[in-house]
Amino acid sequence: MLDEFPLNAVIPAADLERARVWYADKLDLQPRSQDAGGYWYRSGGQDFVITHSQFAGTAQNTAAEWTVKDLPALMARLRERGIVFLEYDLPGIKTVDGMVAFGPFRACWFRDSEGNILGLAEVLEGAS
Repeated sequence: MLDEFPLNAVIPAADLERARVWYADKLDLQPRSQDAGGYWYRSGGQDFVITHSQFAGTAQNTAAEWTVKDLPALMARLRERGIVFLEYDLPGIKTVDGMVAFGPFRACWFRDSEGNILGLAEVLEGAS
């Protein structure tokens, strides 16, 4: 039923202006519009919104994830902008220098200005 419709991420922010500046400075993302719901962005042809919420940063799961190419190079560029990647040592997930590899996938996670966990994932060449 819902498989024919786009799914948009909603990322909470305790301070919308701080989040707007952070997403611009760290990720080169500029809002395409603003309304009562918050700041609207477009990334990779998909929309997402950063909206005000008192619960920003309280979830301990990934709030949004980008599928990227050349994850190590992208991580290096983000580190130059001050991004600190999270380290995990959990059953089935152990990061090395901020990145985990499982099978044909690599991934990393970091926090935005509001404490939300954001992820980057790469499907390696030849994986289906």
